Amino acid sequence: MKIALVGQPNCGKSTIFNHIASYKAVTSNFPGTTVSFTESKVSIYGDLCICVDLPGTYSLVSRDLAEITARNYLISEEVDAIVNVVDASILERGLELTIQLLELKKPLILCLNMIDEARRKGIFIDKEKLSEILGIPVVETVAVKGEGMNELFREIRRTYKEKLVGKVPQYGPTIEKAIKQLTEEIKLNGIREPYVSKRFLALRILEEDPYFLKKFPVDGLIKLKEKISETIKKESGQRPPLAISSERHAMSLNIFEDVAEVKTPKPDFRDRLDDVLMHPIWGYVFLLLIMYGFFQIVFKFGGYLEGPLIDVFNNLINQLKSSYGSQTLLTKLVEGVIQGFSGGIAIVLPYLVPFLLGLSLLEDLGYLPRIAYLTDAFMHKIGLHGKSVIPFILGYGCNVPAVMATRILETKRERIISATLSVLVPCSARSTIIFGLIAFYVGPTAALGIYVLNIFVIAVAGRIMSKLMPEEAPGLMLEVPAYRLPSLKVLLLKTWFRLREFIYVAWPILIVGSMVLSLIEYAHWDILINNLLYPLTYVLSLPKQVGVTLIFGILRKELSLIMLMQALGTPHLNQVMTHLQMMTFTIFVVFYIPCAATIGVLWKEIGRKWTLFSIGFTTGLALVLALLVKYIWILAASL
Repeated sequence: MKIALVGQPNCGKSTIFNHIASYKAVTSNFPGTTVSFTESKVSIYGDLCICVDLPGTYSLVSRDLAEITARNYLISEEVDAIVNVVDASILERGLELTIQLLELKKPLILCLNMIDEARRKGIFIDKEKLSEILGIPVVETVAVKGEGMNELFREIRRTYKEKLVGKVPQYGPTIEKAIKQLTEEIKLNGIREPYVSKRFLALRILEEDPYFLKKFPVDGLIKLKEKISETIKKESGQRPPLAISSERHAMSLNIFEDVAEVKTPKPDFRDRLDDVLMHPIWGYVFLLLIMYGFFQIVFKFGGYLEGPLIDVFNNLINQLKSSYGSQTLLTKLVEGVIQGFSGGIAIVLPYLVPFLLGLSLLEDLGYLPRIAYLTDAFMHKIGLHGKSVIPFILGYGCNVPAVMATRILETKRERIISATLSVLVPCSARSTIIFGLIAFYVGPTAALGIYVLNIFVIAVAGRIMSKLMPEEAPGLMLEVPAYRLPSLKVLLLKTWFRLREFIYVAWPILIVGSMVLSLIEYAHWDILINNLLYPLTYVLSLPKQVGVTLIFGILRKELSLIMLMQALGTPHLNQVMTHLQMMTFTIFVVFYIPCAATIGVLWKEIGRKWTLFSIGFTTGLALVLALLVKYIWILAASL
């Protein structure tokens, strides 16, 4: 049995998926998190199932890549049951997608998620009446608390067994006549789509869906569609896509009025909170305070652990050298293992864990969409307002999902610019370098300065790219969800979900990379590599030994800092590097070539040409910025 979870963005779909499939998808109180589908094999009451979490979509007539992914999956896969997850607090809007899903004539369950939020807003839904109108099972859930999940599992199984496809929505006489005419023409031309009905095909063609018009360029069908379109336009004053959308919207409102009782809700602290946090002046003040507090907590926690842990492993290495000698092959290999292991324990994890936990907290509280709202004016100035802010915010966690999130943007131009700029955002790995090196040795103010510089550079680069690729940017259409108290379990699971990539992928690379660097040093190949990169390190006034570490940083950004300690022969970098050298090194590493995983995703999302441009652009930018910081620092010191 194959189950597909479908819903509008931020309806709790991925949270339900995680209850069904264990924790395998990132969830957040932030629309646009899921941009590709996630699959998992699960067992529901003894039945082996494949559960699929599809990207959030507002319509099956899709325009952006994330929505097209959801639509194409539904029409090209033999889905045994569809779970339509709807935010119960905005049921009237969610029902528009439900109506389109009913048109597929596939087994369907309606899941009214966040039912507690609906009741808080004074919306009380008669689920039995709603089930009778639609002809499908309706289940109420509060996914973040696990409420209603057992009933949902039972209804999924029943819907599959009994093939409960629901009632096909009926439009007005003009639209229904048009659907019938197109359906007959589809039959006459032998057109078929394996997993959807001919009525569904007729509707998509009538709504001028680019996918179906391109797939079925049959002259008779297209001519009939144009003739019908003119008739509908004369009778309704609207072209078919708008006429059908209007009727669907009216259906949704009528159903909502039939099944929902709406009472005036009492204002609570969340409404008053938004008056402050989204205020045109105080909103920015609190944004700065929240971000400053967030980074201070990360720095204090990481800094408290970094020094003592480094000393523990440094003493272990010294004992190893005193027992077996410092230049033997065995000593070098074991030293590499210890340094790679200690790098994860002492440097990366103390900063990465609180950073990811804090990011998850801001997501689930619902504050990130409010940051998007506040920064819309800033995005507008660089020609990328609207949804483009989402990849940038996600980039602070990891650039890979940030680049993938550009799929939610409508135009290729926006996707290219946003993807190119999002790789400049300091991901958690680069933040580890900023915290572990700059904040620890130079000070938290200098670390904060790097983030400010980063935002400024992104703004300038975005402005330039927007001028070179002119196009009117769309306005901000972003749902701002209600504040929600996060579940501690979900926060910890989400943090683990993001952290495990470091533990299972990056940490082994750190250890192997440290061993490889030890072998390179043992064979004296590091001298050759450092000589080749000496023009770069010389210009940046960095120690010559730093050259080899920049190569490792392309694999994983965390490697740069760990390899730096190993290459310079000490974890106490303040003994061998000046504050200026630390700043220059960090600026270069933060901005230069994206990591290997990000390069792979860039190649897939925006193509070879723009990926190569991104690599060249970021490397050149890193060099220019590092030199600027170097000379400004020297000038300031001389005054």
